[in-house]
Amino acid sequence: MKQPRRAEPGTSPQRCRRATKPGPALLIAAAAALLAGVTAATAPALRAWAPPSADGVPALQPTQPTIRAHASPEEFPHSAELLATFVARHYRVARESARDMVHAAFREGRQNGVDPVLILAVIAVESRFNPIAESEQGAVGLMQIVPRFHMDKVEAASAPSFLPPRANIAIGARILKESIRRGGGEAAGLQLYNGSFDDETRAYANRVLAERRRLEEALPRPRNRA
Repeated sequence: MKQPRRAEPGTSPQRCRRATKPGPALLIAAAAALLAGVTAATAPALRAWAPPSADGVPALQPTQPTIRAHASPEEFPHSAELLATFVARHYRVARESARDMVHAAFREGRQNGVDPVLILAVIAVESRFNPIAESEQGAVGLMQIVPRFHMDKVEAASAPSFLPPRANIAIGARILKESIRRGGGEAAGLQLYNGSFDDETRAYANRVLAERRRLEEALPRPRNRA
């Protein structure tokens, strides 16, 4: 006769028997655990474990997918996507970076009552969409803001600093809004923004407005109704 198998130290005979003869429920649980591991590795945002069901077998339940804030079609119209495509191609900017910049311009334009395409035109003239641009006078970022003149706007915009693109656009849009208000119009406001209000030729304003027209050409023209 064969001698009965001795249990290893630290285990009970009952646990050994369960390990050598798994029941259907344990096999199903093991298969579900393996499937969960593969699913978590390939698509963690699509599924997650739910509490075990009555028979002890975990069930896979769908969870809400991660949605990026700037992807909301309600918040950003189709024109923003068209402009992002144009900016990426014309200024040789990475597609995702262009989307972030354009969407930030639309968001801040709406909050400050400033044409978002005008904000993008200022960015084009000031930095050509280079987020780390810096001038000899100390102006930084997409909208070339001089920090020492606008320290109060960092806290107002809840921004960590002047350099991150979204923060730079948020602060720059506020400065542009104030400049237009003080100047009494877009052209004079742009000259104030540039610090060249006394320039009778309004060269800076003309450059920005010409850039806005170029950006607007990327948008579909409204059809004339008969």
